[in-house]
Amino acid sequence: MLDPDGAMVRLAEWKGRIDQLAADTKAMSDRLQRLQVTVADGNGLCEVTVDSVGALVDLRLGQRVQRVGPEVVSRTIMDTIREAKRQLADRSQEIIADTVGTESAAGRAIAERVGQQLRDPDPAGESSDDQHGRW
Repeated sequence: MLDPDGAMVRLAEWKGRIDQLAADTKAMSDRLQRLQVTVADGNGLCEVTVDSVGALVDLRLGQRVQRVGPEVVSRTIMDTIREAKRQLADRSQEIIADTVGTESAAGRAIAERVGQQLRDPDPAGESSDDQHGRW
């Protein structure tokens, strides 16, 4: 038998879930777009800031850059950018979990994609601690 009242209740519940998902998705998007991460290397050579997509938006060099070779400075900058992107990926995934959650396939897919885009594998196969410790 048809139950029009039951169908209306289920439809209203479904619409409520869709409205909540839309609001959560907008909140996630807004928070992700505003996100920036600033990281300083441990040796006082540089500080970098990356934006929500991992693009470098600021670079500050410390006085110590004058006392080390250019290859050390460039390697340190690149390592620091990689660390900033790693932290950005972590924070982005926290925002995703806090807003849309990671229980749904969509939430998991978004979190995975963000992680893949922002986490750079170490191309040289060395840890940054090994690299910085040599100078």
